[in-house]
Amino acid sequence: MTENRDKREDLEKLKQDYEGLRAKYNLPEFSKLVEDFNIERASDTETDYPIREIRRVIAEKFFNYLRSVEALLNPSNVPMYVFSMVKNIDAADKKTLSDVYKELAKTEIRIMELDLSFSESKEADFIKEGFKLWQDVKKDLLAITDKIKKNWDMKSDEGRRDYFG
Repeated sequence: MTENRDKREDLEKLKQDYEGLRAKYNLPEFSKLVEDFNIERASDTETDYPIREIRRVIAEKFFNYLRSVEALLNPSNVPMYVFSMVKNIDAADKKTLSDVYKELAKTEIRIMELDLSFSESKEADFIKEGFKLWQDVKKDLLAITDKIKKNWDMKSDEGRRDYFG
């Protein structure tokens, strides 16, 4: 019971700290960042720099999606289901994925810079710009995943003889 109370207190402190930062830097609403990035996880880390922990949680999502998009664009040493996904991606989707990949890769470089040199204002800029970028990336990826889901069983493998050995 005490552990749950402590976690709630930590989350409330994070929200309070964030509201101060939000007012100072015109950041997105806390609830919006929770929806897209699960930033409440930042409350698990005791820190004097909550903005850095929030940015790290956001960065983790970007990193994970960068790797996922990379697997779709260049499927080598990936799980077998990825190949089923790739066969459902047309040229336009590949172009979209390539554009998303470029944006996520640029973001990864920015994350490295922030990890190397702390600046509260740069962290805040990243959160604002990262949130805005994610809204675009999310739309693109949702459209592609919807196509993959719709086409998953439509392409027939009948008559094909692939060599797996």
